[in-house]
Order: sequence, then structure tokens, then C-alpha cells
Amino acid sequence: MEELYPNLYRIQIPLPESPLKYLNAYVIKGGARNLVIDTGLNRNACKNAMLEGLAEIGVDLETVDIFITHLHADHFGLVPQLATDQTRIYFNRPDSEIIENWQGFDPMIEYAARNGLARETLWEVIQQHPGYKHGTDWMPALDKIDDGQRLTFGDYTLTCIQTPGHTRGHTCLYSPDHRFFIAGDHLLGDITPNIQCWTDDGNPLKDYMESLDKVYDLDVELVLPGHRRLFTNFRERITELKRHHEHRLEEVVDILYRQSPQNAFEVASQMKWDIAAKNWEEFPLAQKWFATGEAISHLRMLEGEGRIVRQADNPVIVYGLGVKP
Repeated sequence: MEELYPNLYRIQIPLPESPLKYLNAYVIKGGARNLVIDTGLNRNACKNAMLEGLAEIGVDLETVDIFITHLHADHFGLVPQLATDQTRIYFNRPDSEIIENWQGFDPMIEYAARNGLARETLWEVIQQHPGYKHGTDWMPALDKIDDGQRLTFGDYTLTCIQTPGHTRGHTCLYSPDHRFFIAGDHLLGDITPNIQCWTDDGNPLKDYMESLDKVYDLDVELVLPGHRRLFTNFRERITELKRHHEHRLEEVVDILYRQSPQNAFEVASQMKWDIAAKNWEEFPLAQKWFATGEAISHLRMLEGEGRIVRQADNPVIVYGLGVKP
């Protein structure tokens, strides 16, 4: 636990078995009500770290409200374990609506199969997914927040900035007075946020690139991300992330130029990944899932720009550079 600003703390919540290592949860002491920003997984190790951190700074759970940056289990999974009858849980509207209309993992499995993942492996993949293993089957009532809404706790007034891409409603918090930016997984200093797509509805990479542009002009001195180190090179990092995805888009075009048509799984197998495996065959199943989801998001953006076309749609979606047959 460390104090970053007066009455603003970071608690590092362990994420066992995850390459991310830990979640950065932030706590603002505000007097009568205190704010916890993101929680960790629904695991005892996460709960113990959170409770120990809160106790160290003298915060009682009965005085805690919770802000969730986005709908991923490492950020919201512990909410039901922390919430009391007095807790207000602030959550963005688009991700809240996914919870309200949740149909389980079956639609994702079906879409994954349509994008080339072997159907017989998909339930095994889902069972390894942190959202399946360490999420929650129940959420308390949510206070839905909108883009531009302001929250005040103690000396801090925070502006909610919706930054879709990593999830449909991912929302950051910005303090113009103190010039810090609580980024969730929108901006990470050492790694690239994973932008996946598991539905034909939407274009998450396009959303993400637009969200990077949306926050670029903010006056930010310190970025408080959801994982890894804090950093100060706000605009430089945005430029790096945009350039990364621009290079990725060109990589996908080159793959399809060499051979078309191909499905997303095939494209993902030829993309370069920063993972400790000799080749695609040695990738863990869960990593193949994430890689394919990222490949889909790049294919969807290229399709939306008219640079590639969907040459077949049933039973497997395949893409190419030419016109539809």
C-alpha cells in the first residue's frame, strides 16, 4: 500500500496465475464516504489483500463506495464480497447493460467457432477464463454513470470519461485539479491493452482508437493504470499505442496478401505475439483465445474501412483482400 496523493492510495491486489501479477486498486479517503476504484478477482487472496490494505489506512467497509472501470473479472469480481447495504457501486451504463442482458458464455463460444477456433476445445478454454473461474454470479444494485458525470470524494472531484474499446463502456476517472488520470485498462505503461471482439455487433478497435484521441488533449501529470507501474508520459504513450495498432493492422493486411481467404484463428496464428512459446502450437489454449479475439478486432476494423472483405460467413467467417465472390 502506498499514498500517491494526500488521502489517495494504491493497494496492489494479487492476481494469482495471471501474467499481469496484480491489480492496482485505488482508494480515496473522503471522510464520511470513501471510494474504492476496482477490486480484484473473486478470490480469497484478493479479498485478504483488499481488507488488509483498507485496515492499514483506517477505512471500514461500511464507509466504502466502489467505482468499477469496466466489466472484466479482475476489476469487478470482488464487488459482492465487499458491498454492504450502504455501498453505492458506480458502473458505466454500457457494461451494466451487458450484465442485465447476460446470456452466459454460449454466444461467445458460437462466435469463436465461426472464427475458426476448434469447437471441441472451447468449453475447456472458457473454464480457464478468469471471468468464468473468478467472476461472480450476482451483483448488487448498480449506480449507472454517464460520460462526463462528476463524483466528489473528500478533496477530489473526478470526471468520468467513457473510453470504449477494451470493453464497450470502459470508463476512466480524471482529476483536472490534481492532473491525474485513473486509466483502468485504457492505458497501460508496459503492455498493450487487449482489444478483443466476440460479436458481429460493434467495432471495438475503432472505438479504442477514437477513445485514445478523445483523451489526448487532457492535462495529465500522472497516469494511474489498472496494472503494472504508474507513468507520466501520457501523450507519448497514447501515440505509441496508436502506432502499435496501426502496425498490427498492416501486419494483418500482409498476412491476407500472402494468402486469402483466411479465418481469424488462422490470421492470429501468423501474427507476432510477445509470449513465452516457441510457436503457435505451443500457445496455451487460453492465449489462443485472447489472440484470436484480438485478431478479430483488427479484421473488423479493416473490414469497416473497406480494406478487406468478408468472403464467406457460414459456417466459418473468412476474410480476403478481394471482392466477395
